[in-house]
Amino acid sequence: MKSLVHIDSGAATMEGMLELPHGALGIVLFAHGSGSSRLSPRNNHVAHVLRDAGIGTLLLDLLTPGEDRQYHNRFDIALLTHRLRTAAAWLGAQEATLALPLGLFGASTGAAAALQLAADPAVPVAAVVSRGGRPDLAGVDALRAVEAPTLLIVGGADEPVIALNRQAYAELGCMKRLVIVPGATHLFEEPGTLEEVARQASDWFTGQFPRH
Repeated sequence: MKSLVHIDSGAATMEGMLELPHGALGIVLFAHGSGSSRLSPRNNHVAHVLRDAGIGTLLLDLLTPGEDRQYHNRFDIALLTHRLRTAAAWLGAQEATLALPLGLFGASTGAAAALQLAADPAVPVAAVVSRGGRPDLAGVDALRAVEAPTLLIVGGADEPVIALNRQAYAELGCMKRLVIVPGATHLFEEPGTLEEVARQASDWFTGQFPRH
């Protein structure tokens, strides 16, 4: 199943691509701080690998093109979290996805939004993965409240972000893992590095989603 979806968040309508393999183990909602998540070749590569592992994906633009042009919106974690919460609620109301465990894959500032959402006890998040993210921007209170198993993936050459991920990792009290991909820069453009991200994410989600 593959369908273009539109989710009303009040101030804006988010556009996304929902793809569900037959007998999906769960559904992963992608969160990116910019407005390019749905078309991002990196996110699409990871999503393809997840679907091959039997996991559904929703790649979503949390920001409209107009909002994305205002750079500060990419760091408005409260706004990104609100949009992500709206998308999670939408998935929980659709017949095809309402019974599926929910995973969150956050990149850049979208990782902070994913962790803030996972910190909300009213939202049943089964697992979180961050790719080159800024989990530190979720805030200490949110990080300490996260109960969903959380995987942080950072490029080995992305030194400032490594330090920020280590800080966030120390605050997480949940089941957690920090993976540093050798030689990778922030966008994981080096040969084999994005494939390693996808493999790690796939293993993490399949390990946390209960088997039917």
